[in-house]
Amino acid sequence: MAPRRSLAKNAVHGMARIVDVLETDYAARLRKHRHPLLGTATVNVGMISGGAQPNIVPDRCAITIDRRTLPGETETGVRREIAGLLRTKRLSAKIFSTKLAPCLPLETNPKLPLVRQFLRSVGQTRSVGVDFFCDAAVLSRGGIPSVVFGPGDIAQAHTADEWISLDSLERGKNLLLNFLESLP
Repeated sequence: MAPRRSLAKNAVHGMARIVDVLETDYAARLRKHRHPLLGTATVNVGMISGGAQPNIVPDRCAITIDRRTLPGETETGVRREIAGLLRTKRLSAKIFSTKLAPCLPLETNPKLPLVRQFLRSVGQTRSVGVDFFCDAAVLSRGGIPSVVFGPGDIAQAHTADEWISLDSLERGKNLLLNFLESLP
């Protein structure tokens, strides 16, 4: 007796191949291009869903990815880049965005007078880049030069039990007061 074969393609299996390409080949490609402050762009497959029951061949599967961009990159360009890579690997997927607004990178000119004054007042000699998104990028895109500053440890931010120490909060408050008092 020959084993029964399903005529349906397993969408989860097909998506697993795409996840592998994104997390290996595409991630390696992104690491080759560095920004002096922000490092490299990143990709992360953060969610996957598909199928309805263990005994039913899944006819659909979706992933949600987080692609952190660098200055000069656009959402359209990133989509084209991913679609091109999938084509070369003979994989196909519909690519669309569910974001309400683009999460663009932030790059503020460190030579702006207020930025220089802020750095001096907090005891820093140069700008430092970070690899997370915040609303300062939206403000900057709207024409408001912005810097990212805050107390605490980013590893504790945006977690189920987010917290900062009172000492860290007090230090942050004092640094902001120093900046405000340094203004003419």
